[in-house]
Amino acid sequence: MTKELKPGDAVSWKSHGGTAHGKVVRKVTERTRIKGHEVAASPDNPELIVETGNGAKAAHKPGALTKE
Repeated sequence: MTKELKPGDAVSWKSHGGTAHGKVVRKVTERTRIKGHEVAASPDNPELIVETGNGAKAAHKPGALTKE
Protein backbone atom coordinates (compact mmCIF):
# COMPACT_ATOMS: atom_id res chain seq x y z
CA MET A 1 0.00 0.00 0.00
CA THR A 2 1.36 3.42 -0.89
CA LYS A 3 1.94 6.02 1.77
CA GLU A 4 -0.91 8.51 2.06
CA LEU A 5 -0.22 11.94 0.59
CA LYS A 6 -0.47 14.87 2.99
CA PRO A 7 -0.56 18.67 2.73
CA GLY A 8 2.77 20.08 1.60
CA ASP A 9 3.84 16.97 -0.35
CA ALA A 10 5.26 17.72 -3.80
CA VAL A 11 3.36 15.80 -6.48
CA SER A 12 2.99 15.48 -10.24
CA TRP A 13 0.04 14.42 -12.41
CA LYS A 14 -0.88 13.96 -16.05
CA SER A 15 -2.43 17.05 -17.60
CA HIS A 16 -3.74 17.80 -21.09
CA GLY A 17 -0.53 19.74 -21.67
CA GLY A 18 1.82 17.04 -20.36
CA THR A 19 2.93 16.51 -16.78
CA ALA A 20 1.97 19.10 -14.17
CA HIS A 21 3.76 19.68 -10.86
CA GLY A 22 2.61 21.18 -7.61
CA LYS A 23 1.87 20.45 -3.98
CA VAL A 24 -0.98 18.99 -1.98
CA VAL A 25 -3.00 21.72 -0.24
CA ARG A 26 -5.64 19.65 1.56
CA LYS A 27 -7.72 16.49 1.54
CA VAL A 28 -11.44 16.86 0.75
CA THR A 29 -13.94 14.32 2.11
CA GLU A 30 -17.24 16.05 1.27
CA ARG A 31 -18.82 17.62 -1.79
CA THR A 32 -17.22 20.95 -2.61
CA ARG A 33 -16.77 23.32 -5.54
CA ILE A 34 -13.48 24.32 -7.12
CA LYS A 35 -13.14 26.51 -10.21
CA GLY A 36 -16.91 26.25 -10.79
CA HIS A 37 -16.95 22.45 -10.81
CA GLU A 38 -18.45 20.20 -8.16
CA VAL A 39 -16.06 17.70 -6.61
CA ALA A 40 -18.02 14.61 -5.50
CA ALA A 41 -15.66 13.67 -2.69
CA SER A 42 -16.72 11.62 0.35
CA PRO A 43 -14.99 9.89 3.27
CA ASP A 44 -14.90 6.68 1.18
CA ASN A 45 -13.85 8.55 -1.99
CA PRO A 46 -11.57 11.43 -0.95
CA GLU A 47 -9.92 13.84 -3.36
CA LEU A 48 -6.88 16.05 -2.90
CA ILE A 49 -6.71 19.74 -3.71
CA VAL A 50 -3.40 20.49 -5.40
CA GLU A 51 -1.82 23.82 -6.30
CA THR A 52 0.71 24.53 -9.04
CA GLY A 53 3.59 26.95 -8.70
CA ASN A 54 1.55 29.69 -10.39
CA GLY A 55 -1.34 29.29 -7.93
CA ALA A 56 -3.78 27.28 -10.06
CA LYS A 57 -5.79 24.77 -8.00
CA ALA A 58 -7.44 21.50 -8.99
CA ALA A 59 -8.92 18.41 -7.36
CA HIS A 60 -7.53 14.94 -8.10
CA LYS A 61 -8.06 11.43 -6.83
CA PRO A 62 -5.02 10.27 -4.81
CA GLY A 63 -4.30 7.51 -7.36
CA ALA A 64 -3.79 10.12 -10.11
CA LEU A 65 -0.95 11.78 -8.19
CA THR A 66 2.69 10.75 -7.97
CA LYS A 67 4.75 11.86 -4.98
CA GLU A 68 8.00 13.55 -6.00
